[in-house]
Amino acid sequence: MADAAPLDDTTAMVFNPFEPGFFDDPYPAYARLRDAEPVHPSPLGPWIVFDHASSARVLRDSTLSVEVGKAIEVNPLQRRRRDELLDGLFPGRERREDTSILNIDPPDHTRLRRLVSKVFTPRRIEDLRPAVRALVDQHLDAAAREGQMDVIADLAFPLPFVVISEMLGMPDADRDQLRQWSHAVVQLLDITISADEARAGVIAAERMRAHVADAVAWKRTRPDDDLLTALITAEDEGDVLSEHELVDQIMLLFIAGHETTVNLIGNGTLALLRHRDQLERWRDDPSLDANAVHELLRFDSPVQFSRRIALAPLTLGERTVAPGLFVMTCLGSANRDRAVFGADADELDLGRPAASQHLSFGSGTHYCLGAALARLEGAEAIGGLIRRFSDLTLATDRPDWNGRLVLRGLESLPVRFRATA
Repeated sequence: MADAAPLDDTTAMVFNPFEPGFFDDPYPAYARLRDAEPVHPSPLGPWIVFDHASSARVLRDSTLSVEVGKAIEVNPLQRRRRDELLDGLFPGRERREDTSILNIDPPDHTRLRRLVSKVFTPRRIEDLRPAVRALVDQHLDAAAREGQMDVIADLAFPLPFVVISEMLGMPDADRDQLRQWSHAVVQLLDITISADEARAGVIAAERMRAHVADAVAWKRTRPDDDLLTALITAEDEGDVLSEHELVDQIMLLFIAGHETTVNLIGNGTLALLRHRDQLERWRDDPSLDANAVHELLRFDSPVQFSRRIALAPLTLGERTVAPGLFVMTCLGSANRDRAVFGADADELDLGRPAASQHLSFGSGTHYCLGAALARLEGAEAIGGLIRRFSDLTLATDRPDWNGRLVLRGLESLPVRFRATA
């Protein structure tokens, strides 16, 4: 993409993700709005919040909703076309709202998160570290003989995919298909996708849902020490997940469990290669592992936006959002807010004291359940990569960004290093 053209005074207050150069580097556009109009009535429809304080307040406000059905229907024709498409492709399908914990409010959210959390504990995540490290070594061993690799295809994508698949206990033979479906489904989060991508996404979602339902039935006859079995048997005071709830939680864990981590590993590696001093600083100081990952999450967040819906008039600064409207918190912008991260917020500093205050995993009751797993995988993958190949360099002048508004990441990231036997 070409570099973004300078904005004149008439366009300075408009959020326009379609302007040239935006997906290569959205942060200058965020900064203009964060400084001039941090609570922004976007011409795209929703309100967008660009500063850290307002974003944190919105994310933590328990009076706001995440349930799409509580919002004013912005485009009823779009929903009708989607339903007609699915009815034609999958006749007789049962229409149900998404019950994943990402998309429901309390008290249902509280009940379901409590059940899922029982099998997603910090100890269970930390116990995965040796297996994650072994997988990283396996991928790096394969690349070492070649002297080059695509960080996305050869490390960032397969690592978290295998980890979440093995955690869930999904059948090995289905991994390639699940990976394709998952990649198509996450594109539905974006307003920037084409009609063909939207069609592929809704089809993939239905096929993946059917596949997961079959996997649940299969696992009921073959219980094991895995996350899928634990979710099937999870109980709290006599309460268990319904079949529909179970399928929705598994789909969320599977998709969120690897798609966002791909972006963390890719975006983080690119940031380090563009800031050689920070790469060498982390490479030589393992004590930076935890803070380095927080800073990489802050610097170029894998998730750029998170939504809420106002159920009553919502006052943010001098602005009031009417009930039924979407409020999008721009996590990528909030993470560069100088009021929180200092005058050098646009710089990469792996020792930044405030790095952990980033909002890349959200905040409040919907804080990402898989945050600890993502940080572990990021530390092992990126740390392992830069320590294994001390002469690691970029093999392209123009990284291939995915062009996504919500899940910002790279399609590919070719690198070179000295080949070893």
